[in-house]
Amino acid sequence: MSSNHRISRAFLNARKLDLSKDSKYILFSDCHRGDNSFADDFSHNRKIYHYALSEYLNKQFTYIELGDGDELWENKFDAIFNANKDVYLLLKEFHEQGRLHFIWGNHDMDYRNPKKIAKNLHYYYDTVDDKEKEFMIGASFSEGIRLTQNDGKSIFLLHGHQADWFNYNFWKLSRFLVRILWRPLQVLGVKDPTSPAQNHKGLIRVERRLEKWVKENNNQMIVTGHTHRPRFPSTNEPPHFNDGSCVHPRCITGLEIENNEITLVKWHLVTNSSGVMQIKRDVLEGPSSLSHYI
Repeated sequence: MSSNHRISRAFLNARKLDLSKDSKYILFSDCHRGDNSFADDFSHNRKIYHYALSEYLNKQFTYIELGDGDELWENKFDAIFNANKDVYLLLKEFHEQGRLHFIWGNHDMDYRNPKKIAKNLHYYYDTVDDKEKEFMIGASFSEGIRLTQNDGKSIFLLHGHQADWFNYNFWKLSRFLVRILWRPLQVLGVKDPTSPAQNHKGLIRVERRLEKWVKENNNQMIVTGHTHRPRFPSTNEPPHFNDGSCVHPRCITGLEIENNEITLVKWHLVTNSSGVMQIKRDVLEGPSSLSHYI
């Protein structure tokens, strides 16, 4: 099966959500939430992510995670939850308000299975009062999402590993290599060659396949993750966006959709003139009208 076929199948089967001038979406991906060990890349940015998430919750955004949220290749979910309980309780608030949607990627491909979703996300054990409590029963997971206008035009959201044959077709082998071999070596600074984020040639191949699909499908606007490289095309380029990742060395990046505009943003730590550290949101690209791309 070709990458073009995999992407088209995800497009046809995608969950549909409304897109209007009142819509407010924040798109993050590739959090790779881990167990707070030396091999956990997310741990460096956890406080930044938690703060950004709380801001979007307060401003009534809908949160969509474009895959690889939980680092299930390297960790058991219980260890991930215990290391990031405050983050998950924020996600629970989004869920309870009907403003939370997940797309599964290659590192959390287990969530294709409803039984795995139920096991990990329906209940959690609260060590404070030694009770099992409801967590995110009925959490929304899908391979793709289409943010659709009344006229039928849409923004297609996808993780992007559909254009990466090894990490799609042989994800279990990739998981084995990462869990057994690359995770211990990661502590020593050895890069994982199966990851397009750490393999420039692989990254370029994935992006070219995605852009080929866009061109062959009437310039259908698409937003992906997977490569960890933020993309914000100009109006004369194929409308392929990428929200980056939450495991950049000193920041997280994401895409905001509000007022029928799209904006690439960065949340990072800065030190003000008084020497006080604070978390700041910066605009990297945009805002740009969606009408230029849809």
